[in-house]
Amino acid sequence: MPQRQIALAPADATTSETLRETLLARFAAIRAELEVTEEFPPEVEAEAEAVAAAPPALPERDETALAFFSIDPATSMDLDQAMHLERDGQGYRIRYAIADVPAFVAAGGAIDAEARRRGQTIYCPDKRIPLHPPVVSEGAGSLLPGEVRPAFVWDMRLDGEGEGTSAEVYRAMVRSVERFDYIGVQAEVDAGTTDERWVLLQEIGEKRIRQEQLRGGASLPMPEQEVHLGDDGNFTLEFRPPRTVEEWNAQISLLTGMAAADMMLHAGVGILRTMPEADHNAVARFRRQANALGAPWPAEQSYGDFLRGLDRTDPRHLALIYEATSLFRGAAYTPFDGDVPEQVEQAAVADAYAHVTAPLRRLVDRFGLVICEAISSGSEVPTWVREALPTIPAIMKESDRRAGAAERMCADAVEAAVLHPRVGQTFSAVVVDRDDKGVEIQLLDLPVVVKAKGRGELGATVDARLESADVPTGQVRFVVA
Repeated sequence: MPQRQIALAPADATTSETLRETLLARFAAIRAELEVTEEFPPEVEAEAEAVAAAPPALPERDETALAFFSIDPATSMDLDQAMHLERDGQGYRIRYAIADVPAFVAAGGAIDAEARRRGQTIYCPDKRIPLHPPVVSEGAGSLLPGEVRPAFVWDMRLDGEGEGTSAEVYRAMVRSVERFDYIGVQAEVDAGTTDERWVLLQEIGEKRIRQEQLRGGASLPMPEQEVHLGDDGNFTLEFRPPRTVEEWNAQISLLTGMAAADMMLHAGVGILRTMPEADHNAVARFRRQANALGAPWPAEQSYGDFLRGLDRTDPRHLALIYEATSLFRGAAYTPFDGDVPEQVEQAAVADAYAHVTAPLRRLVDRFGLVICEAISSGSEVPTWVREALPTIPAIMKESDRRAGAAERMCADAVEAAVLHPRVGQTFSAVVVDRDDKGVEIQLLDLPVVVKAKGRGELGATVDARLESADVPTGQVRFVVA
């Protein structure tokens, strides 16, 4: 789907600057309301500076001869992953290096305590609030190109069909030789590159997607609602579907998470990312919406295949993809130490799965990596990890709540700013949901989904008048004609 970007461009520069300042004030107010603080306590900064200068325990194994590379958003500095791909007979060998955060974060130390308070990195349109001090997350611990860094290296082998056949993980020193961004790699792929790295990434990615289809998994092709602050001071808002390179890259991460879960389950200790199957009533409701939006879901077709077949340039299909998120509910972190939990599967993945590939940005991954390395090496899982396992779900649940609220509230504020100059205008929209209080509509000329007063049939195209758009509160009011 082509990008649908709306620049905040009011009538004159004075108004633009006023809205910009109002937006920045709103973002700051949201962070204050959610108690999301950018600054780290002095003792945390001091410990971070010290371990960045001289980490207490670095791996002895040296894998710097391998030419690892990374693919990330162009502006990212907290690089969690780097990979090395090669052919292995009729199959493939993947070595996936994940930043060794435990090398810099001592259990029970100041950084550890603050990370447990934060839970994860939180992203706002104007800034990111990191999980760890930047001297670690964007410096000493990041897999930056040309730098020797400690990492957990996942060594995974796949057969010719892309099915995993073995996996081990060990700590080692690595060097990423080059960093790439998604836009650049996608351009090379589209131009027919012969670079073996991208040829292998495509082969492995497409075969892993096929394996996902075979096991009944569903990677939701959800268009991302992105909010950006441009160099010109204007904010932009867009829906952007994942590029194919991003989907291939995500399959490497999914493969690693599935390998991690398998290790944990066999050893009887770990923490899984679980999600139950969609509720029968929710599935029935989604089928009705699919019919209403002109994209009937055949009874014999799997949910994942149905989603992959939708046209992400069609506004009605876009609305349906948005509604598909209603089936992906109930995700949780499930720790165990001894008895394996009854619920082990992540329904969207259609397999057991664990988070282990983003330790610079997500707390739980640090513990998962240490568990898997201990299992793989045949050593004992450290006591500090076992003791922490029961506490992790509550920490992550609260941080997920804060991160979700920040994303939602900031997007609401930007939508209000984008819409503010158009108060009084009437928009064409598709009804994507309804209840006793009104309807939820997808605007057709802006990437905005919003509640509206009035009635309408699911899938119907309606005219909706914008009554108000208040940036300081992020509230907009539509009324269906």
